[in-house]
Amino acid sequence: MLTWIIVILLVLWLVGAFGPGISSRIPRSGNAIHTLLVIVVILIILNLLNVI
Repeated sequence: MLTWIIVILLVLWLVGAFGPGISSRIPRSGNAIHTLLVIVVILIILNLLNVI
């Protein structure tokens, strides 16, 4: 379950980071991209440490 959350957050981060350059229909998300990245990194670290 946690792996799927990490994958979904990474995909959303990639769409937010590179989407506006590919398609003008995708809005720029600004700080949300960085927030998603921080959440993904924290979840990966917690997963590696077997805390979750």
